[in-house]
Amino acid sequence: MVDLTGKAIIVTGAASGIGLAAAKLLAEAGAKLLLCDLDEAAAQQAASRCGGPGAVGLRCDVSNEDDVKSMVRAAVDTFGTLDGACNAAGVPQRGKLLHEVTADEWDHCHRVNLRGAFLCNKYQIAAMLETGGGAIVNIVSTAGMVGFPNGAEYCASKAGVLGLMRGAAIDYAQKGIRINSVLPGATDTPMLAGAFAQDPGLKDALASVHPIGRLGQPSEIAAAARWLLSDEASFVTGAAYAVDGGHTAI
Repeated sequence: MVDLTGKAIIVTGAASGIGLAAAKLLAEAGAKLLLCDLDEAAAQQAASRCGGPGAVGLRCDVSNEDDVKSMVRAAVDTFGTLDGACNAAGVPQRGKLLHEVTADEWDHCHRVNLRGAFLCNKYQIAAMLETGGGAIVNIVSTAGMVGFPNGAEYCASKAGVLGLMRGAAIDYAQKGIRINSVLPGATDTPMLAGAFAQDPGLKDALASVHPIGRLGQPSEIAAAARWLLSDEASFVTGAAYAVDGGHTAI
């Protein structure tokens, strides 16, 4: 089993879906956790469920620079160091053709998905440089590599995160900081549940584009992130791991 005993790790988007699944697996591996989400009560509940006394819940809007600064400062103040981060916070597409997407909708998607990734990586890296290095995993999407209907603004934001990750991984490769990404395929999360409720055929349609024949489970995505945060992945940086049931192999 992956051992993260004593490692101090931030998880964003930790109240549900892949972020919550990551929190659970990281806690099981012995990590000390700062679990962050836009919903403060849900973040604190996640901390209570996942890590007991070794976990803290905190509100954070990843698109807000002051919030991200405070998040990273809280991790270092609480645990004395920052060893890892799993950045899972994000928002979905609006489900529109590109010419129908408003500038405000575009900005919102990129503000959370891309600016949020930039701010989280920026301040997490700065802390890790001070406290001895670490590992960052950005939860991205196969949409950063392949397109899908009515999601151009989302695809663009996720492709941007991959570029950010690759550039940063090179900058810090010899400074003790590894930066990688996990690219989930369609995953059975609360974010998708709302879409399934509106379109009963969507779940089967999504499953059909994955050669494995089903959607992913949050724990399957989180397991890849857990490994990348561990010393077992000590020679891995700048990598984009598709955990997608074969979708990008088509």
